[in-house]
Amino acid sequence: MATFLYKLGRLAFRRRHFVALIWVALLTLAGVGAASAPAAGTTSFSIPGTEAQKAFDLLEDRFPGMSADGATARVVFKAPAGEKMTDAENKATVKETVRELSDGSEVASVADPYKAKAVSKDGTVAYAAVSYDVSGMELADSTKEALEEAAQNARDAGLTVEVGGDALQATPETGTTEIIGIAVAAVVLVITLGSLVAAGLPLLTAIIGVGIGVATITALANTLELGSTTSTLAMMIGLAVGIDYALFIVSRYRAELAEGRDRDEAVGRAVGTAGSAVVFAGLTVVIALAGLAVVNIPMLTKMGLAAAGTVVIAVLIALTMIPALLGYAGRKIQPAGAKSKLLGGGRKSSKDQSTQNSQPKPNMGTRWASFVVRRPVAVLLFGVIGLGAAAAPVGSLELGLPDDGSQPTSTTQRRAYDLLSEGFGPGFNGPLMLVVDAKSSDDPQEAAATVTDEIKDLEGVVRVTPAVPNKAGDTYTITVIPDSKPSSTETEDLVHGIRDAGADIKADTDAEVLVTGTTAMNIDFSQKMNDALIPYLALVVGLAFLLLIAVFRSILVPLKAALGFLLSVLAALGAVVAVFQWGWMADLMGVEETGPIMSMMPIFMVGVVFGLAMDYEVFLVTRMREAYVHGEKPSQAVVTGFRHGARVVTAAAVIMMAVFAGFIGSSESMVKMIGFGLAIAVFFDAFIVRMAIVPAVLALLGRKAWWLPKWLDRALPNVDVEGEGLRTKSDDDRKDADPDEERQLVRV
Repeated sequence: MATFLYKLGRLAFRRRHFVALIWVALLTLAGVGAASAPAAGTTSFSIPGTEAQKAFDLLEDRFPGMSADGATARVVFKAPAGEKMTDAENKATVKETVRELSDGSEVASVADPYKAKAVSKDGTVAYAAVSYDVSGMELADSTKEALEEAAQNARDAGLTVEVGGDALQATPETGTTEIIGIAVAAVVLVITLGSLVAAGLPLLTAIIGVGIGVATITALANTLELGSTTSTLAMMIGLAVGIDYALFIVSRYRAELAEGRDRDEAVGRAVGTAGSAVVFAGLTVVIALAGLAVVNIPMLTKMGLAAAGTVVIAVLIALTMIPALLGYAGRKIQPAGAKSKLLGGGRKSSKDQSTQNSQPKPNMGTRWASFVVRRPVAVLLFGVIGLGAAAAPVGSLELGLPDDGSQPTSTTQRRAYDLLSEGFGPGFNGPLMLVVDAKSSDDPQEAAATVTDEIKDLEGVVRVTPAVPNKAGDTYTITVIPDSKPSSTETEDLVHGIRDAGADIKADTDAEVLVTGTTAMNIDFSQKMNDALIPYLALVVGLAFLLLIAVFRSILVPLKAALGFLLSVLAALGAVVAVFQWGWMADLMGVEETGPIMSMMPIFMVGVVFGLAMDYEVFLVTRMREAYVHGEKPSQAVVTGFRHGARVVTAAAVIMMAVFAGFIGSSESMVKMIGFGLAIAVFFDAFIVRMAIVPAVLALLGRKAWWLPKWLDRALPNVDVEGEGLRTKSDDDRKDADPDEERQLVRV
């Protein structure tokens, strides 16, 4: 591996014009594809294998004109103080609004509040339900404008009017904090690399890689039904790993220059060693993201594969474009220890310093590692207890999916949600739809009546609407209004209670009762996430464990890496619960409404955080392994690994945290939660697990850390991440090099 990447790095360095042209062409091609692609259409959300999805599919089959996946809107009216919605003037205003709403070409139906009995008992609140023929993403702008105009006309008449539902859903905005995150990354790069030019390379290549990835996603969005969250996730992860991977190679390149090597040789060795770590770190991220396919939820699979593709691009750019740009930069990239004149240049390189002083002052990484090696038990206990305390809130984790009740109070959707709760009760925002499949029943109408009577008597039910048959008379729909809000455990218990009652009804009437609707879909989604977590964790950790055995040629080091990951991901989930469910520091994070944690958050964090955690494991521990292979004692190898890698790993972690934290400013709660969760997970994993627990464990294990059974050692491929094969290979290559080409490279 190291030898192949060494040759690839030197080739990219020498053929820099060709390599740069390829990447510019790819960026242009992706950009043209994104610009010419049709706008993204509907984003289907399906949960194969669940009862809610089965009922949804049955509705589409038995009620073909129902537009089960069409957009909906609830126009909620509230009378002025001291008045009622049944007053003649207010009633006339509502009827005029209903007439205006009915004129739209995409409108399937509008329910008159007074005919549909959609007026609250106290008469102060009423609502008109609007159904559309197309989904919210496909609604024409003119249709949305007509909806807003009708609502505004009713407001002008003196009513309070808000609009809920998905008809007015907007594309989420990330806000200015995303730009701030990139700015922080730029500052950290300048401080770490000591040069504006060197700092600019990782930023430039990361932006190019993300540009290619996001543009490709945009070009394929309509064909593959990719949602806006897919591109946001790809951007988030692509920026983070793109900057980090480039940083590791540029940093190693500067270290090789400080050893006195020519620039082409330094590039080859940097790509052969740090590039090997980049490849395997990238593989772990790709495994984790692509592994989301095992959950068998199409939306999540698409998100994972799109983000994995962006990571692959980041790896390829780090291995090829970075060497090419280093060739263009020439002497503007200085050896490690030297800085540009703008940043106080004139400092001597680390090699020059060591020549004048045989015992240079140890850096912070060396001092910290030496302390950990002397006090491994204390550091280990401190790290484990600290992460355990952070993970404590996980015990009260509640899962759900965001609805209008989790929107900011500044939105009309949230205000409509609150008005409906005020007028009709909290359960009115999450009605359950029962689908009665009576095709096998001797008396379908009697079966539907039996279902209605049975459900009325269940605890937690406020109202049950009469059964509505399809044209064939063999399938009925029944709406059930709970007395609790959609995201509550009481509503979840009611769904399970209805399904239990349905089993008895089927035995008596041969009619199957299925529960669907947004609330039931969310409950089934959460359950599917829970059921898939353990198999997914076993698959991802198992594959990465085998990969790391080949990288480190050890059993205990990969095992320690996996256990450390579990600590960091649990601690990160605990922090997410504390902020988004308990409300700790909610104002600071811009969380206006606390509630259940997004259902996909645990499994998503397991995948992404595992991949990112293995990044730091590979980058830091390969340096230790390299020192150990070259003859150092285990404890000294730990210190050596920190001397060379701690500064860069710290910078990489800060950069990744800054990029992820930038998405906390998003207007979409899902993106906000993911950004915070990943940022805090990187903090826990990089600074507590990898910087404290890992060296403490390695110091305690000593040589046992690098033990590998002989039979397994013979069976494993030699990936040579440490670059052992480069010690003689580079000399042989230079002997075979063309003299004219060598002289040209020296002049660079």
